[in-house]
Amino acid sequence: MSLVALQRNGGEAIYSQIAKLLKEEIASFLTPGECIPSENDLADRFGVNRHTIRRAVEDLIAVGLLERRRGRGTFVLDGPSNYSLGSDTRFTETFESLGKTASSRVLRKLVITARGGVSARLKLSENDQVIWIESLRLADDRPICVISHFLPRQPFPDLLGEYHGGSLHEHLVSRYGRKLRRIESLISAALPQGDDASLLGMPQNQPVLRVKSVNVGERDGTPLEYALTRFRADRIQLRINPWPIH
Repeated sequence: MSLVALQRNGGEAIYSQIAKLLKEEIASFLTPGECIPSENDLADRFGVNRHTIRRAVEDLIAVGLLERRRGRGTFVLDGPSNYSLGSDTRFTETFESLGKTASSRVLRKLVITARGGVSARLKLSENDQVIWIESLRLADDRPICVISHFLPRQPFPDLLGEYHGGSLHEHLVSRYGRKLRRIESLISAALPQGDDASLLGMPQNQPVLRVKSVNVGERDGTPLEYALTRFRADRIQLRINPWPIH
């Protein structure tokens, strides 16, 4: 493959020029899921070293155009998926409707004492116990979000030992006969905290979409779950569906 002419005496860095050229070629010739040439091949093509190519590729990874998969190469990503927020939004159903395989991984399960926003949103006292379940959600084996679920312990006494993954809300229906309905979601952008960036496979300086949601029992309106979700912002765009008025 012939060398590409780069402006080596201009004001723009070589890696930035290469990133722009790669972005144009990806848009014109490649489709989501395709693997781009190796760093060695690109270095030969552009007449630069691998470090320069790596910086150009990292720029495209940072904006969500490419994804590096260990041992396999660097692949073109598809655009962000629409994720609808409504009274009965369900992660698994949402992504299966988009033709993707949804899965989840339980990261930790604990019983903790309700504090601050958790106790306020669940209408509990500061001394009440709540179940805290942390889960990682994936679509086609790609991390999409990390969710912290907080539920009052009293209505779900055996949940900690029974729940091992899959749809938490389906488990609450089948085991306890409690169907949940979302009544509120607060959305903001923030940098990832703790180990969220590592879990989501993203840079620490790239923001996530934080969604704080309150779910109540469909029958009596009792708050039964407060969930704090951190979405990879480059893989999700949130669609807000109007809540029904009750």
